[in-house]
Amino acid sequence: MQIAVVGAGLSGLSVARQLQAKGHVVTVYEKSQGVSGRMSTRHTELGGFDHGAQYFTARSDRFKKEVGDWKKFGWVTQWKTKLVILDHAAHKSAGNRNTRYVAIPGMNSLGKHLAHGLDVRCSQQVTGLEAYQNQWLLKITTEELTVAASAGPFDAVILAIPADQAAPLLNVSPDFAKLAGQAKLSPCWTLMLGFHASLDLPYDGAWVENSRLGWIARDTSKPEHRAGERWVCHATAAWSVEHLEDDAERAKEKLLKAFHEATGSCVQPIHAVTHRWRFAQAEQPLNVSHLWDAKKRLGVCGDWFAAGLEGNGRVENAFLSALALADVIS
Repeated sequence: MQIAVVGAGLSGLSVARQLQAKGHVVTVYEKSQGVSGRMSTRHTELGGFDHGAQYFTARSDRFKKEVGDWKKFGWVTQWKTKLVILDHAAHKSAGNRNTRYVAIPGMNSLGKHLAHGLDVRCSQQVTGLEAYQNQWLLKITTEELTVAASAGPFDAVILAIPADQAAPLLNVSPDFAKLAGQAKLSPCWTLMLGFHASLDLPYDGAWVENSRLGWIARDTSKPEHRAGERWVCHATAAWSVEHLEDDAERAKEKLLKAFHEATGSCVQPIHAVTHRWRFAQAEQPLNVSHLWDAKKRLGVCGDWFAAGLEGNGRVENAFLSALALADVIS
């Protein structure tokens, strides 16, 4: 079959690879300039910032096997780090029970490896699906096109994008659209800080309590990352919701103040930039692994599906959801 996959994050790339291995002709459409979705790395003159997913864990046997392969390929490695719980400069150990993995030399490098050998069309946003006889046409917009163009026809379409973005495209399947509407993703403001010298903080990452921030991490503590003093800070979901429409400078000012309060450091950064993730993490994943309409040949996968796991959507959810969807497509 000719299959279109919408979204080049981990889930979209994984399902595309699985389907291509089955002999299908797969085309991946991604609205951003590059692949990896929320496993992104922001490159600057100071070095990279993993400003999306910070790390991932593996709990299921299937994902452990996949991660084992990625380790053999040299794509990922273990992040052995000191993590704490932080509250106004006071910290206590958070323990280290889970094995945490990071892609090297940056989180987005995993997506680049997975995209190798795939037909990925970046900077092309899918704005609509249209039934065409027994196939599908995609409505595509790009920076160069002032009006939507058509792509296709395709025998099947798979959406591997956040639920909030998938729902409007699923007007061709009201039942799927309703389910996508139940899996709202919370936003997240991210602050990226670069410093001239080490802050000499006695930890590499922290879950922050009683703060606008929920998490901070020394990005340069990750293996094979460029040296320096770079920190990534994620605001809490509640603060991000409340301040979702703040301008970037206002958000930066408030989150930088929160960083100083949380760490007790008053050193001013030489680099400070914010990024707003409108759809960061599923508040309550759907309790299924994927959606697939065999008659319409329309599927949905992503980290907002439980895929047999407990808790909020993770990188592992994205992979297992993609795998489960690919398995039901012959």
